[in-house]
Amino acid sequence: MSQERKHALLSASAASRWLICHPSARLEEQFPDAASDYAEEGSLAHEICELKVRQNFIKKQSAATFKKKLKALQEKDLYQKEMDGYTDEYLDYVSGIVHGFDSPPYIAVEKRLDYSHVVPEGFGTGDCVIIGGDVMHVIDFKYGKGVPVKAEGNPQMKLYAAGALKEYAFLYPIKEIRMHIVQPRIDYNNEGVIYVEELNAWLNAVVKPNAELAFKGEGEYRPSEETCRFCRAKHTCRARSEQNLELAKEDFKKPPLLTAEEIGPILKQAKDLKAWASDLEEWALKEVLSGGTVPGWKAVEGRSVRKFADQDKAFQILACSGMVEEEMLYVRKPHTLSEIEKMLGKKEFRELLADQVVKPPGKPTLAPEEDEREPITLQTSAEEDFKEE
Repeated sequence: MSQERKHALLSASAASRWLICHPSARLEEQFPDAASDYAEEGSLAHEICELKVRQNFIKKQSAATFKKKLKALQEKDLYQKEMDGYTDEYLDYVSGIVHGFDSPPYIAVEKRLDYSHVVPEGFGTGDCVIIGGDVMHVIDFKYGKGVPVKAEGNPQMKLYAAGALKEYAFLYPIKEIRMHIVQPRIDYNNEGVIYVEELNAWLNAVVKPNAELAFKGEGEYRPSEETCRFCRAKHTCRARSEQNLELAKEDFKKPPLLTAEEIGPILKQAKDLKAWASDLEEWALKEVLSGGTVPGWKAVEGRSVRKFADQDKAFQILACSGMVEEEMLYVRKPHTLSEIEKMLGKKEFRELLADQVVKPPGKPTLAPEEDEREPITLQTSAEEDFKEE
């Protein structure tokens, strides 16, 4: 993943941005592509996935060699025990697809996929490609815990499919492409289907003209919550600034009260306005801490909380003083469900405690209309309205 961002200007992972906000790709070149701990953690999980899939389906090594390589990955700083369970889930998902074929399919992992025939200098890395007969599966493993990512209509997955089709179409009579996204940390797997004719139509009508504009740094800036979320230029982008400042010019004095029809679009704008203000604050703090100047602002120490310099030593003094019983210094507190799941591993947790887990309704929250979750209301039924106390 990091290699793709390092070398491909128009990467598949950023396609949802540059296909809409064309000049953003060139604008981002001014900013360093600093990999976060989350990205590095995801890269490590991908390495473990690759090792396990290769061992099971491509080139089986001796048990000792496999364990040695796995141990080397487990000794890295960002490794956590829960990675084993999540990568096993990915392996199980891949296994389900492989064993669904009547005869052994072709399998490739961490495959460089070149889609430069539709996107200038475009390429990416597919986590797993499986082909059997006229069906090709393109699988993407996501280790993040953010929002669920849909495979259906996903431009990243469709560009991977385009690269895989270019690579293998002369060897296999591919007609149907199944795109899969596996997100084990949020227990979410998603599948979408696209046919070759449909994919080619999208590549010619949508991708080629927009990619050409993006590669040249031409076209329009179209800031939005979606396009700006992971853009490296989002903190100081003028187009985003101007769009959000337009919200301040809303004439709220037409009638004394806003209508629901007016509030809907304002909420959508305000959501990115809030994110934009946070991004500006983050950028300004880094600027003044590094010795720069932001007129009207400075960095100061935030609120601090008292703590013991050495808690063990402080508790020892109290225990020796005789004024407080040692047992009174500690609170017995049960581990949370997530902590126990992490301790056991997801597979063992499910086997032992699946029937002990309940998921009560979440607290009502406002979401865009296109959100997949079912709408809820808190209206009472007629029976509840009229029942006796």
